[in-house]
Amino acid sequence: MEDKQIKKKVREGYAKIAKQETSCCGSIDVCCGTATTPEKISKTIGYTDEQLQSVPEGANLGLGCGNPTALASLRPGEIVLDLGSGAGFDCFLAANKVGPTGRVIGVDMTPEMLSKARKNAKKAGYTNVEFRRGEIEKLPVDNASVDVVISNCVINLSPDKKKVFKETFRVLKSGGRIAVSDIVLLKELPEKIKNSVEAYVGCISGAIHKDRYLQLLKDAGFTDIIVTEESSYQIDVVIDKPRTQALMEETGVTEGEMKNLGGSFVSIKVMAKKP
Repeated sequence: MEDKQIKKKVREGYAKIAKQETSCCGSIDVCCGTATTPEKISKTIGYTDEQLQSVPEGANLGLGCGNPTALASLRPGEIVLDLGSGAGFDCFLAANKVGPTGRVIGVDMTPEMLSKARKNAKKAGYTNVEFRRGEIEKLPVDNASVDVVISNCVINLSPDKKKVFKETFRVLKSGGRIAVSDIVLLKELPEKIKNSVEAYVGCISGAIHKDRYLQLLKDAGFTDIIVTEESSYQIDVVIDKPRTQALMEETGVTEGEMKNLGGSFVSIKVMAKKP
């Protein structure tokens, strides 16, 4: 698949999510477990009841694979950038942490998500959050202007992760840090899965090997790279049954082959610093 095709399909997929107000994997069999609501999904990946209750209704779509705001240990007055901000869930949590003297910038390429996020911010009266349209490979953010970059299960969707990490390094201040949750591979995928659009939108075929992911951070200039947590994923945890069926129809992969992919993925939480 070409980069333009990938981005187009990802944008269309997440526009549909914004309109339907369901999780990335549907309202029944979701990407992060057997939970049936975004709130239950989020609790299974590290968010607390207090955090879930502190954001505007409709901000949490159950799209993540971890809690980068907890990982980042945000402090009052900091400037935070969220890559792939969606409906604003992590941005609002970050805004609560950095307070009125801090600021949060959410960047997303999907107009429907941006519209939803801005409505949520206005509805809840957030004045220290803004949402910008842009791609994470070319961030609409000034050089050395943010203290912390967070991202939740989004970098795996980029066809050019090397550029994402270079852009992240560019916008961070000296001494700034990155805290991300993402999905990576432990072993290679079959070619018919790699080339699947359904698998890409479902956070599968866009994932790269864990060692490669960490090396790209190092190549971008980051230091003190630490994987703070690693959780196993099963194939039916990453995409729901309807999407799995669509994937099987698209690729010709059998149910048995799908099950054998179960050990291919892990969700990782990573921290790194800009010297």
